Amino acid sequence: MKPRADGLTRSVCPYCGVGCGVLIETQAGKITNVAGDPAHPANRGRLCSKGSTLHLTTSATTRVLQPELRRNRQTTRQSASWDDALDLIADRFAETIATYGPDSVAFYISGQLLTEEYYVFNKLAKGLIGTNNVDTNSRLCMSSAVAAYKATLGADAPPACYDDIELADVILIAGANPAYAHPILYRRLEAARAANPKLKVIVIDPRRTVTAEEADLHLPVLPGTDVALFNGLLHLLLWEDKLDYDYIAAHTDGFHVLKNILHDYHPRHVAEICGISEESLRAAARLIGGAAGLLSLYCQGLNQSTHGTANNAALINLHLATGQIGRPGAGPFSLTGQPNAMGGREVGGMANLLSAHRDLANPAHRAEVAALWGVPQVPSTPGKTAIEMFKALHDGTIKCIWIACTNPAQSLPNQTLVRAALEAAEFVVLQEAFGDTETARYADVLLPAASWGEKDGTMTNSERRVARVRAAVAPPGSARPDAEIVIDCARRLAERLGRATPALFPYQGIEEIFNEHRATTAGRDLDITGLSYASLDAHGPQQWPRRAGDDAESARLYADGYFATASGRAHFYPAHYSPVSEAPDARFPFTLNTGRLRDQWHGMSRTGQVARLFAHAEEPCLTMHADDMARRQLVEGALVSVRSRRGQVWLKVEAGASVRVGQVFIPMHWGSQWWNGHGVNDLTVDDYDATSKQPELKACAVAIEKAELPWRLIAMAVSAPHQAEHAYRQLQALRATLGSFDYASVGRFGRAREGITLRVAHRGAPDPAVLETILVALGLTPGPAVMSYVDPRLQISRCVRVEDERIVALVLAGNIVGHEWLEAWLDNGHSIASVGASILAPRAEPPEATAPMSPVVCSCVNVSRREIETCLESNVAEADAFGVLQRQLKCATECGSCGPEIRRMIVAHTSVAA
Repeated sequence: MKPRADGLTRSVCPYCGVGCGVLIETQAGKITNVAGDPAHPANRGRLCSKGSTLHLTTSATTRVLQPELRRNRQTTRQSASWDDALDLIADRFAETIATYGPDSVAFYISGQLLTEEYYVFNKLAKGLIGTNNVDTNSRLCMSSAVAAYKATLGADAPPACYDDIELADVILIAGANPAYAHPILYRRLEAARAANPKLKVIVIDPRRTVTAEEADLHLPVLPGTDVALFNGLLHLLLWEDKLDYDYIAAHTDGFHVLKNILHDYHPRHVAEICGISEESLRAAARLIGGAAGLLSLYCQGLNQSTHGTANNAALINLHLATGQIGRPGAGPFSLTGQPNAMGGREVGGMANLLSAHRDLANPAHRAEVAALWGVPQVPSTPGKTAIEMFKALHDGTIKCIWIACTNPAQSLPNQTLVRAALEAAEFVVLQEAFGDTETARYADVLLPAASWGEKDGTMTNSERRVARVRAAVAPPGSARPDAEIVIDCARRLAERLGRATPALFPYQGIEEIFNEHRATTAGRDLDITGLSYASLDAHGPQQWPRRAGDDAESARLYADGYFATASGRAHFYPAHYSPVSEAPDARFPFTLNTGRLRDQWHGMSRTGQVARLFAHAEEPCLTMHADDMARRQLVEGALVSVRSRRGQVWLKVEAGASVRVGQVFIPMHWGSQWWNGHGVNDLTVDDYDATSKQPELKACAVAIEKAELPWRLIAMAVSAPHQAEHAYRQLQALRATLGSFDYASVGRFGRAREGITLRVAHRGAPDPAVLETILVALGLTPGPAVMSYVDPRLQISRCVRVEDERIVALVLAGNIVGHEWLEAWLDNGHSIASVGASILAPRAEPPEATAPMSPVVCSCVNVSRREIETCLESNVAEADAFGVLQRQLKCATECGSCGPEIRRMIVAHTSVAA
């Protein structure tokens, strides 16, 4: 494609499911800046810390620029032409299908693909090859929500919209932390509470997250007890006569069955199961029972469970029983985790779905899709879902797998099995924009895909809003849009399979794919026959259903009480509580929870390129209750071993009031590119919900012990902005050493300059060759610019490189004490004269007025905790401390994600001052 003219291009953010509109600024064919689109209804011009730094992720340093392939596992991949790469894929897939049948191949794709890309992948698998082995990483985040919507309301269609946040008077947030995971949506909630002081917020979450801390009522339930809680709330509402029996009689069925189940959920019993007080349970029931408008927002805490479908359905039961659905300010609203998980579900891009929300198990639906595609039939055998797919790859049932825009070697649970599966696979295709993901090492063919800002299509956000995604620049190197790659390869494969029918993949452009997708939706619950690229360009993002002839979009569903079921009635789901699949015991006494941080996204292939996004959390840490730390004689920052029945990791521990005694938390983002080991999914279980097949990622049993790793090393380097390629080579070289140590993490830092840091702990002095690799990587070889000091008696070594009177790289090994100030000192570019040779001493004292780098609180404007504290001290008499900070430091004036943390700091400062 040709680059657009320089200027502004309207598109959509590629991160969470809020679906924020962005304005992409370009100069000379490069993306130079990004801003929120004021005309987009999802965000109204605001962006979070991740979205506002998108332009900083578009450099080519981490990109795959041309196809690479290897014809056997004993060789490394070599650069190749597109023809050679796609011919090899077509040959291998055709040979495998001919020998072992269509179900010997599989496709594992992503909720970050555009809807049109999802559509052609689905058509390639189910229409051309004849296998339903096409699944997506949305299986890890949204499949339980899908299953519950279908089981209760009849269709995978969130019935509420963002505007309901301002119209509700009670908002129930369950298993979600939108303050971190959906920040722009949370800003609307904050604004709604400010405008309506009567609006009450209830948060259900085992952790006291930022969202929970700001709630009117927090129910810190034990992991996996959600069904018991929702049934207990319904028990109380039934007892207090707060149910809408007219609505139940007119629009639902199955309540009598559920009513019999509810008798077993006495408040005292429920409080005991959930680990909460009976009074807090009753308080929640009072708020819900008295609500004129009840809106529920929920996400992975309900979904990522072996009982995920029941969790979701039990919450929907609550809405049906109170008639809180289909009207302003009310409804069960699942928050989508990825930007286009909704679009993928719309086109049937999962192993159990077909286009336009059709069911694979329904013969009539299969016949409809076969007729629409012009193929004899769509296979009836259920496809392998994500966990099943990799188990089948491991045991040899699946021979070849094509992975696109996702990183299973970091994100799937039970990484030992997943990586063994990728090793065992006969042929692995990876279609990816970034060449340094954990999955890339397993690829026999690596296809360079276009990324954000480089391709056209559509996405659908959490509120069913379809938006245009537009290319602002051309992809770098030989990279191509995902749909173009799929279509090209599909045509080649069709020839080899003897099914060279141009009608199956006739597309000359991306809009033709959208038009075909649109045609499949006619008469369905998500009918979009009234939408087109032209209408989206003219009127902006639109919500479905939008049928041909409709005058307006559909903000809410089921306002008429008619549901997408055969009877037109919603179904109450007979949800029973059962415990998590792996409970703590004497050997593994802690329950591990996983989740997101504010400034990182998934496996960090994109956000990991931005140094400022590490400033809020530099490296992975285990959060643990202070009492549990005291019992194990652990201090803040100590290294611990965390072990489950599947694997082991080492990392630092921090005390946190967010977790209860007996529970711990590890963020999900760090994989083996940033941390020794495979990340938190070395520990997690691969058990999954029997209905949705979504894995349990929120609870597994672990043991925690102090790690005796006395030998330490810290390595740092800083670079000027124009040295990005050099800095990336340094980072890659340091990453190659991570596996040589018991504990090692690598990360970025820097506010004025770009820096990288390697932190290491080991049982004893490691292989000297590894240390040499680190020194060479950072340019610390003997020469006039390098100072070094070695003391074998003290087992310490120091090495520093100086350029233009400033330190640009250093390695300190052995006994390291008191070097926490170095990152800030290097970042500020101070002259070496301020420290002199003391930098080589066993304990380097910081120069006067140099303190450790303070964590950044406001990533948008780069404001640190120390700067906020200093400002508060200078304005101690000011009543409007938050406003003072906004005016003087500009923090919390952009996306507002830092607002909750700043408010906590103000409260703490006020308390100390008092």
